[in-house]
Parts: sequence; structure tokens; C-alpha cells
Amino acid sequence: MTRVAADTRQVQGVPVSDGGTMTVAEVLALPVLARGLPKVLAGHDRLDRPVRWVHVTEWASPASALRGGELVLTTGLGFPARLDDYAAELADIGAAAVVLELGRCYRETPYELVAGCRSRGVPLVVLHRGVKFVDVTQEVHAMILTGQLRTLRSAQRIHDTFTALSLRGAGADEIVRAAATMTGRAVVLENLAHQALVCAPGELGLEEVLNRWEERSRATPSAAERTGVCGQEGWLVTSVEFRGQRWGRLAMLPDNPAEQQFHSEHVMVLERAAIALTLARLTHESRWEEQAHRDALLDVLERRQLSWRDTRSRITALGVPTHGRRLAVVMVRADDRAGLLDKLRTRLEGSALVGDLGERGVGVLLAFREPGGWRQLAEEIATLAGTAVHVGAEVGELSEVALSAAEAEQVADAVPAGGPRQVYTVSDIGLPELLYSLRDDPRVQAYAERQLAHLLAHDQRHGTDLLATLRHFLGAAGNKSIAARRSHLSRQALYQRLSLIGQILDGDLESGDLRAQLHVAVAALDAQRARRSAGA
Repeated sequence: MTRVAADTRQVQGVPVSDGGTMTVAEVLALPVLARGLPKVLAGHDRLDRPVRWVHVTEWASPASALRGGELVLTTGLGFPARLDDYAAELADIGAAAVVLELGRCYRETPYELVAGCRSRGVPLVVLHRGVKFVDVTQEVHAMILTGQLRTLRSAQRIHDTFTALSLRGAGADEIVRAAATMTGRAVVLENLAHQALVCAPGELGLEEVLNRWEERSRATPSAAERTGVCGQEGWLVTSVEFRGQRWGRLAMLPDNPAEQQFHSEHVMVLERAAIALTLARLTHESRWEEQAHRDALLDVLERRQLSWRDTRSRITALGVPTHGRRLAVVMVRADDRAGLLDKLRTRLEGSALVGDLGERGVGVLLAFREPGGWRQLAEEIATLAGTAVHVGAEVGELSEVALSAAEAEQVADAVPAGGPRQVYTVSDIGLPELLYSLRDDPRVQAYAERQLAHLLAHDQRHGTDLLATLRHFLGAAGNKSIAARRSHLSRQALYQRLSLIGQILDGDLESGDLRAQLHVAVAALDAQRARRSAGA
């Protein structure tokens, strides 16, 4: 008796082919067996069974020498009187197939053996010409060992790849992308809310992978054990843990849902990637949900995606539907961005992407059904932030969101930090706000200095505040009674100060042109001082 060992495995009852095994069909196609003119008489639909080893036996009861998965070679010399019992033994032990060589003991295949194998699903193959069984075992043995060696090398390569990624602190994006690259399959990392946080589509399109993701994911149960082929689509799924609890899942999608074929290498890659993700979760400060929202938001704001359909699919897979929705961008510049992000995500879950954009502030992409629906949401954001929020134009397509973001940033640049808690849009931008946005322009700075330098020098030398008087006068559009009341001065005192201001500036304050020029200069100076005050 000769035995050639190999390994195979099943995942949740679904066979996963191994590089160290061959199927019955592959063995029958080898020249060493093809010379025997093989013919399949039973189990035509079971020829994809893996062959773990080859076993030559003439025993009447071979089950005691088998473990399952063997290709049994026999001439029938030791067949028992009841061949149906022989077939039953092979079926019970899980033999891959039985090959009977005709000519030595039997010229025709016993009908009872054929009937027994057919009724029990055991592949039965007859050889019409003699072959050397030792040649069969030697060739299959060599091929299985070669496959096993290839599997071991593959396992080492997978181990080395993900160990290197973990040692250099790779993030979730890089780990998932590595898994997809090594297998050529689409790989998706999702959380327990079935939101696709990271997607590496492999050879499939992003839209094809993420289309109706939450619905499809909820229809795909998790494996009873750690890894399993689950659901009607046949996803290979493994759990991702964090601090001893299941945090989410890593799913590998088949190239062809009809085949649902995975190899042991796919299982190794997915499980090693899950371990690397767990380590990355422990060592990275930022949460993956935050990173996923931020990346998706930047994809839209900076138009980084080649396909808007892919972008829409990715955002929808994060739990924010955009189809048929109106869109608007909100910018918030707050000191405690981390605390604000948590508040906004909790309040706006399912209706907005929220991301920390660094110096640009906290960005929010609102998705709402009715025109003007952004206002109530923006007011709630202002309440949560405790500061001003800046809203861009309402748009109807993702491709227009960048314009809304540009407008929101324009508004944010025009409103001094620390202003009142309210909602600002571009319609709220007047001259003071415009000049605040231009406060760093040297031409604006030079203009204000040129118009007011003498007045500022006088105030500094004499300890006066004629600039405040001029500001009240210009704010009252030249109405001296209103200016005196706002300055808390008598009209006579106001007249004296205005006369002195006219002398210092060498101009007539009754001139509308001069008042307009001074109004711009004072507003520009106030904008520059507001910048310094905000910085302090």
C-alpha cells in the first residue's frame, strides 16, 4: 500500500482548494492514467473533489486504512462478496474516488459496484488498459509535494508582507490594498454598521463592488467561525477584532458570483490582513470611520476621483445617500475640532460626510431632500459648534460640490474668527467682510496706511482716539447728530474733533468721495486689526 499525503481544508462547509492538492478530474487527466483509457461510470458531478493522497489496496474492507480524500487504486482482487458494502465503506470514510483496473480480476465492471457508487455519490473510474500503480502514485506524489512547497512559500510571502506592513505602521488603506493586490480580488473593510470604510476593487469596478453595499452586506451573514464563505454572493468573510471584541469584517468578493471559488491562499491573505488591521487599529490614533469620511469628502472637494459614479457609490456605502438629494458644503473653524467632529457625526449620521480638513477647518457635506433644507442643519451645526458656520451654494450634483466648497471657504475667509454664533452665506459678505478676506493683500494694507497714517500718528503722539470718532462719523453716513450720540459726545465737541481730523488728513469731510475713501480705509484697518486680535 502506498500513501501520498497532502492537505486540504473547508471553510464553513464550502470547499476551498489548496495549492497542495489536485482534484479527481486533474488526476485522471495525467498521462500516466490517460494511458489506461479511463472511463467514469459514477459520480460525474463529483470529479472536483480534492485528492489528499493516493492509496493502493486490495483489501475487502479498506476503510480502516483510509482517512478521507484518498484516490483508491485497485484491481478488485480482494473485493468482498457484497460490493454494495464496499461502496458504502468508501462513501462513509469520504474517499475522493475509486479507480478499478479491468483485465486482471474483472473483464467487466460489476453492476453492483456501479449501482452502489452511483447511489452514494462516489466517483467510480475504470481503466480499460493496465497501468503501473507505482507510476501513478509517484507522479501524483510529486505534484502534490510541489504544490505543498508552493503553498508553504506562498504562506511565507504572505506572512512577510503583512509583517512588514505592521512594522512600518501601515494604515487600513494600504493593508486592504495589499490584500487585493496579492489575490486579484476585491477586498472591502466594513464596520458593524455595514459601512464600507475602505475598498480595494481589484479587477472589478468600484461601482460594481460598492453598489447597494449595505443591503448586500446585511444579506451576507458572518461566519460561525472566524472565516467563512457566506451569503448568496459567496463572499469570503473574516472578522476584524479590536481589544478582544469584534469590530467589523473584511470581505473578499469572488470574480464570478456563479463560481464562488476561493483558494487557501485567499483565506491566508484575508486572515493575515485582518490581524494587520487589528494591530493598525491599536497603534493609530485616528479612527477608521473618521479617516474614511475625510478621504471621501476630499475626493469630492478636490475632484480626486476619475468617475463621479464611483464617488457616489463610495459615499453611499459610507451610509450617506446622495442620489436624488440636494447638496451643500459647510465649513466650521473651531478650536476643538476633535470634540466637534464627534458631536457632528452623532447628530448628522446618515445625512452628512464630516471630516477634519486641518487648517481649513471642519468640513461637512450635507445631503438633504428639499431645496433650502441645509439651513436648519446649518443652524444646528452652529449651535453644536458654538461659533459661526459658513455655507456654500446649494447644488444638485456631486460634480458641483467643489464649487459649493469654494464658496463656503470664501465666506469663512471673510468672517473674523470668534464671531457671533450664526450661519453665514455669500449674501452676508459686505464691504467689511470683503476687506477682511483681503486683509493680507499688501495693496489693501498700503491703501489703508496711506489714507490714515497721519491720523494714527496723531492719536499715538497725543493719546487721543480720533480714529474712533471718524469711524462713528463714517458709520453714520455723515450724519453728525447720530455720530455724536454714538460717540457719547456733544455736538460741539464732535464738530471740533471733525475739524481737527480734516486738518490732519488735509481734506474736506463733507466730500462724499473722501468719506467713501476713508470708509474703505477704516474698514481695511479694522480687518487687519481683527486678524491680529483673532491670532492673539
